[in-house]
Amino acid sequence: MVRIITVEREYGSRGAEFAHHLAERLGWRLIDECLVEEIAHQARVPKATVMSCDERLDPWYYRVGKAFWHGSVDRAPAPTGTSDVFDSERMVTLVRDYLKDRVQEGNCVVVGRGAAPALLGTPGAFHIFVYAALSRKVKWFQQNFPEQAARAEEELAATDRRRAGYVRSFYHQDWADRHLYQLMLNSCMGMDAMVAATLEAAALVGAATSVAGSAR
Repeated sequence: MVRIITVEREYGSRGAEFAHHLAERLGWRLIDECLVEEIAHQARVPKATVMSCDERLDPWYYRVGKAFWHGSVDRAPAPTGTSDVFDSERMVTLVRDYLKDRVQEGNCVVVGRGAAPALLGTPGAFHIFVYAALSRKVKWFQQNFPEQAARAEEELAATDRRRAGYVRSFYHQDWADRHLYQLMLNSCMGMDAMVAATLEAAALVGAATSVAGSAR
């Protein structure tokens, strides 16, 4: 039985919006921005610090320095408290633990954060990838960020590269590989059709119906 649904998405495909609709239809908990807040609370760091690592790799110079530090046999003793440094690697570790707890609780929809590869092969996990035509994504970006309208295609591509790099670096998977997902949805079909297709594919039609019935 499906206990948790992950939603990976191309930037501008409205995948996060779809996840909101899906969670509402099922009456399940949505794990999106609240994950950042909970990780910040758990790690005892500012929310802004966690956001800087959210689906992001650390800067290249930081990664090189960190690799040099761990690889050097002649280095001096590590400074006190370095194990408490919050970076993308620690973020991924905390996210993995967080997702395992959510699987145990069940009934939640997770947006991004490498949740699909993190929970790959986990019983009860159902993985979705949302994509869209470039023209649709450009239109969405220009409507939401009119001051950057001229950079739409550049920003869309850069964000997708960042997400792909994050998954490749920490999970050694191809972010857009169809083999990671049980369902791939083109958001051009519309939110209602996407939700209906998901409920059917995940065999959750009855669960959604009972939730809707109890809400009336």
